[in-house]
Amino acid sequence: MNDNPQIEAARQVAAGADQFGEARSLGISTIAFKVVPQDEMGLFIIENTFHAKGGPARHLHYAQDEWFYAVAGEFVVEVGSERFHLNPGDSLLAPRNVPHVWAYVGNSVGRMLITFLPAGKMEAFFREVTKANAMPPQDPALWQAHGMALLGPPLPV
Repeated sequence: MNDNPQIEAARQVAAGADQFGEARSLGISTIAFKVVPQDEMGLFIIENTFHAKGGPARHLHYAQDEWFYAVAGEFVVEVGSERFHLNPGDSLLAPRNVPHVWAYVGNSVGRMLITFLPAGKMEAFFREVTKANAMPPQDPALWQAHGMALLGPPLPV
């Protein structure tokens, strides 16, 4: 018997696949949902695969810690006033309430696993913004509605 209310059962998601078999695009990248919690307090994990350089706007999460794990390619991440370069196998934590921004800067395909804990409204955010097949718009109200503050433009690449 599983005594953890956050995890219902083991669930395998194949390489390159989405937990729901759905396709989501941000124009320069695709997003696959790997772990989706039963509620906003659980763990949410996405795989972000890039076929072009770029990334999201500078922002912060009010209630989520965000953890990045580079699987393939090169990424630049700024957390607060610090700048980091991530290569395959590197990881980095962006704590809640700390501004951060990141971008894929490699020349082939880039892949990153990104986790949010607690999940908050991140699943809803990605479902909404991938409808446009473009990077999330710089609309402060959209970010605010999903528990984030939009703070500035994406990193130049």
